[in-house]
Amino acid sequence: MNRRALLCQLAALGALAAPLARVHAAFVPYPRRNEVREYIEAVAARGELKRGWIERVLAHGRYLAEVERLMQPPIPFGSRNWLEYRARYVEEQRIRDGVAFMRVHEESLERAETRYGVPRAIVTAVLGVETRYGRMTGTFRTLDVLLTLSFDYLRRADFFRGELEHFLRLAREQRLDPLAVRGSFAGAIGMPQFMPSSVRKWAVDFDGDGRIDLERSAVDSIGSVAHFLVEHGWQSDLPILLPATLGEDAGETTLDGLIEEFGGGIQADTPWSMLSGRGVEVDAALPLDAPVLLIDLPIVEADGTQRRDYRLGTASFASILHYNRSYFYATAVVELASALRERAPA
Repeated sequence: MNRRALLCQLAALGALAAPLARVHAAFVPYPRRNEVREYIEAVAARGELKRGWIERVLAHGRYLAEVERLMQPPIPFGSRNWLEYRARYVEEQRIRDGVAFMRVHEESLERAETRYGVPRAIVTAVLGVETRYGRMTGTFRTLDVLLTLSFDYLRRADFFRGELEHFLRLAREQRLDPLAVRGSFAGAIGMPQFMPSSVRKWAVDFDGDGRIDLERSAVDSIGSVAHFLVEHGWQSDLPILLPATLGEDAGETTLDGLIEEFGGGIQADTPWSMLSGRGVEVDAALPLDAPVLLIDLPIVEADGTQRRDYRLGTASFASILHYNRSYFYATAVVELASALRERAPA
C-alpha cells in the first residue's frame, strides 16, 4: 500500500473513531467524571498545582460539540488542491496588510532578524497565515476547548491532556485568569497561535515589559515566532524551498518514486547528495551534505486536470513544518513571504 492510500484510510478511520457528540458530556461536570478525577490527581502529584485549584478551574469547563466538529478532516486526503489553498492565503488583501504590518513593526522585525536570523518577511507571513496579523485569534474559551479535546475527542487525547496541563501551569506562572483566555478551536493562543506548551517553551518577552503577551503584543509575537523557528532548525544561509525537477540522466527514476522512498514527515533528513545523485535538480547551489526534504503538492486545474508540483525544502522549510505539519501551510508561508519581500523590500 502506498503512502497516500494509507493516509486516506487512516483519515477515514479517524473520522469514524471520533463521533461528534456525547450526551453525557453536556450534563456531567468534568471533575465528577472518573477519568478527569484521575487526571487531576496525576497533575497534582507532579507538584506546583494544587488539587483543589485544579478542580475549581475544571469545574467551570464546558463541553463544546462545535470543537469536535471543527476538528474533523475538512476534505478527503485525495481531494486537496494546492491552488485553492494558496488562493486563500497568498491573496492581495493579506499581502497589503502584511506590508502595512511590516512598516509599523519595522524596528522589532529588524531586531528579531538580527537576533535569530529569521527574515522579517517569514515572521510576518507566519502571523499573516495564522491570524491575519492578529485580527483573527479565535473566540473559543481555551479551557473548554482543551477539556473537550482531552476527554471527549478520541483522537490525540494524550496530546491534548498534555496541553491542558501546560495551560493550567501557564495560567499560574503568568497570573492569567484561566476562564478568560480565548483562542482557536484547537487550543492555540494569541497572534502566533501557539499551543500552551509552545508558549511555555518558546515564547519570549520581546518588548521588555516583564511579561509575555501573545494576545495583545505584536512585538512579543514577532520575537516568539522567530525564536520558535530558529530553535527548530532555521538556517539563514540556505534557500528555503525550491522547485524540483528531474534531469535527463535520471533514467526511469520518477519524483513520485523518490517521494515514496525518501519523503513523508516533517524532517529534512535526506542529504542533498543522495537526491542529486538520483537526478533531482534545483535552481540553486546547495552543499552536498545539506539535509533536505522532497515534497509534492497536488493540483487540480480549472479544467479538472490533475498534476503535482514538486518542491525541495531545506532545514528552514522543516522548521516551518514544526510550526504546522501541513506542506500546504508551510509552502503558503514561504510564498506569502516572497510576495511581502517584493512589495516591502528591506
